[in-house]
Amino acid sequence: MSIPTVLDDLATAARRRAERLKSTTDFDTLYEQAIEFEKRDFAAALAAPGLSVISEIKRASPSAGHISDADPAEWAARYETEGASCLSVLTEPDQFKGSLADLDAARGRVSLPVIRKDFTVDEIQILEAATRADAVLLIAALFDAESLARYVALSVEVSLTPLVEVHDEREAEMAAKSGARVIGVNNRDLRDFTVDLGIFEKLAPKLTGATLIAESGVKSVEEAERLRNAGADAVLVGEAAMREPALVAKISALS
Repeated sequence: MSIPTVLDDLATAARRRAERLKSTTDFDTLYEQAIEFEKRDFAAALAAPGLSVISEIKRASPSAGHISDADPAEWAARYETEGASCLSVLTEPDQFKGSLADLDAARGRVSLPVIRKDFTVDEIQILEAATRADAVLLIAALFDAESLARYVALSVEVSLTPLVEVHDEREAEMAAKSGARVIGVNNRDLRDFTVDLGIFEKLAPKLTGATLIAESGVKSVEEAERLRNAGADAVLVGEAAMREPALVAKISALS
């Protein structure tokens, strides 16, 4: 019997939350609300010249523990001032200490597109994201190829930008075939939370044609520049930006 990984535990908890949501929410009503919610163009915001920065708001993580008791609205405004192109807001409540209220507070303060970052495992969670966010994270490791393509299609149907996240060659192939226009390469292995920037350098050549985001492990301008030179259109900066917001401006200044 295999030992459950951190990602397994997070996905199991997400499935429980999805079941609770389905027991209290009408799918068709939520779908209509998702359609009606006016989105900001997450993908277009990453297409500007230079290296775009997605700044992340998170209070904690399994790898770092407690990071900050951040006010999401204040941090969103600060990131916008520092030159971020988009925001990422953690809404996972158990190990990342996030919430939908954090997402609402952050998006309500700024004009930037915002991605709901969570562990999406059910279609109803896509609709939930589409009632308050502009993009949704889809982690390829949580899907088979058919399901991933279906979730990408549903996201697009409700005007969300699906960010498909990959970590290895099999997942990269799934993402490339899924219809996703925005693909993130997570340099952190969500099974054991080790980080290797070489993961992006290895997978980027297999993902030509998509907007590419390098995720995790970026702690300096030099590392961001390394990823840009490997083909990144954007970097997602989480813990390092929470500890040093000025890093966002420094990276955004890269041509």
